[in-house]
Amino acid sequence: MPSSSRILALAGSARHDSFNKKLIRLAAKGATDTGAECLVIDLRDYPLPIYDGDLEASEGLPKNAVQLKEHFNQADGLLISTPEYNSSLPALLKNTLDWVSRSPDATPDLAPIAGKIVGLMAASPGPLGGMRALAHLRSVLGAVGCVVLPSQVTIRQAHEAFTEQGQLVNSGTQERVEGLGAEVAAWVARNPRG
Repeated sequence: MPSSSRILALAGSARHDSFNKKLIRLAAKGATDTGAECLVIDLRDYPLPIYDGDLEASEGLPKNAVQLKEHFNQADGLLISTPEYNSSLPALLKNTLDWVSRSPDATPDLAPIAGKIVGLMAASPGPLGGMRALAHLRSVLGAVGCVVLPSQVTIRQAHEAFTEQGQLVNSGTQERVEGLGAEVAAWVARNPRG
């Protein structure tokens, strides 16, 4: 695996003990085990106002949006894990994507996102494991030009799925999660940027 393969991993939840933050760390391990560089970020560290075109026009991109855009720009692939809120993706994640897709300069708006290879996961206490949120997220990412892998992992009854150490109780499911991270890394390696 070329050392230039870079993956950005994030969860669409701000909650400190988020199931999706645990899940994204496992997937990131799968990517790094193949030799890829994987940066795991916490969206809680990048608070943003709700996207507002007037705010963007009067003040430009918020500092945290600029920092997030740089993380996305440097990545060849993405690992995203999302909770499901009212049968869809959370506002935190959608708002992040909305801000990152904006460019105040001459670069195309979608430059930080378009063409990225993406692996998706979801964890939810409910019986569907976040599947409805993934359908909406897949649609959003496809619309902005991402290459979303058909493989995805959902964790239902997430409140019972993890050990106290953040591992998955079911070793086969943990292998699938780590395997998705490895799959994104492999796709990135086969499809280098530039």
